[in-house]
Amino acid sequence: MKEFQSIIQAYDLYKSSGKKIALATVVHVDGSAYRRPGARMLVSEDGELTGAISGGCLEGDALRKAQSVIFKQKSMLVTYDTTDEDDQKFGVGLGCNGIIQVLIEPIDYSDELNSVNLLKMALSDRNVSTLVTIFSIKNSRSEQVGTVILSNNGISEGHLDKVDPVLLESILAQVNDRDSMGSLIKSYPEHDSVQVFYEKVKPPTRLLLFGAGNDTIPLSQLADILGFELILIDGRANQATKSRFPKAKTIILGTANEVVKNLEIDSQTVALLMTHNFEYECVVLEQLLQFPIPYIGILGPKKKSEKMIQRLESHGISIEKDNLYSPMGLDIGAEGSEEIALSILAEIKAVLAGKNGGFLKDKEGPIHEEIA
Repeated sequence: MKEFQSIIQAYDLYKSSGKKIALATVVHVDGSAYRRPGARMLVSEDGELTGAISGGCLEGDALRKAQSVIFKQKSMLVTYDTTDEDDQKFGVGLGCNGIIQVLIEPIDYSDELNSVNLLKMALSDRNVSTLVTIFSIKNSRSEQVGTVILSNNGISEGHLDKVDPVLLESILAQVNDRDSMGSLIKSYPEHDSVQVFYEKVKPPTRLLLFGAGNDTIPLSQLADILGFELILIDGRANQATKSRFPKAKTIILGTANEVVKNLEIDSQTVALLMTHNFEYECVVLEQLLQFPIPYIGILGPKKKSEKMIQRLESHGISIEKDNLYSPMGLDIGAEGSEEIALSILAEIKAVLAGKNGGFLKDKEGPIHEEIA
């Protein structure tokens, strides 16, 4: 998500200066690769890069091809095949043993529905939306259709006129059928063998941070690096300040009974209880349990959370513990507030991605699961 935010910020900067740009997007991966479909990189005419489509191996070659796209104003699909042991012939030396398809599109600032603007529109609210990118591996030497449709909250917009009407009908039916599902790459052999990348774009993770003590400052800083939307909540006006938490989108001051009712909570919202105030957190936890929050972390020993749960259950409150994490954080031997912040945010990432947080060396197959 941080990558998307950085690309949009760079786009606005280039637009104001009139600098020509192109957008490179990984649209298909077969085998092992550093990045998965949806990875993006913005390239300026003078060689500035924002984002990444690999670990640094593809960027140099993709930069040269992107500059050609900018000059010709014609999109192209580039194939990097590293299944051959002699991948040095590509001048990139990937060694990833995979085939990566990268779509490179010129960006027209006058087009309000260009691919970056569609991405910007996808992140303009808290809805989960779908970006539709059309490309053809079979006809890779031909100009590509590109990222042309955004479906958000049941409404599809973009350059629908660039899509064959029969194919468009199939695409819109697919989008409407997959509102709550993940990304998908689908082939349409009956339409000149085009592929369509249906990419789910989720809003930034909203982090409800209850606690403005010194130990939460490193966590707020790391959350900003990751692109989280930080909402800071505390009852202490001298602690919860903009000078101490400059990256917080919102700071909410109030008692435990007041603060939760002022919050907007959705499926991409997580909460951390780090006030070091047992009574405050008991009241907050009772109210948070009314929402379908995928992750509620409680700082401190397990006995603390067990005591909180016992108190709430004694008041007749039924508690599902699947989304409660206490002690919160991955077991990485964290010491000190910076390492604890790393442990907590890594666990949040794992939970939201449906992962167990284990060692990649123990995983069989590619690092990234192949998109269906």
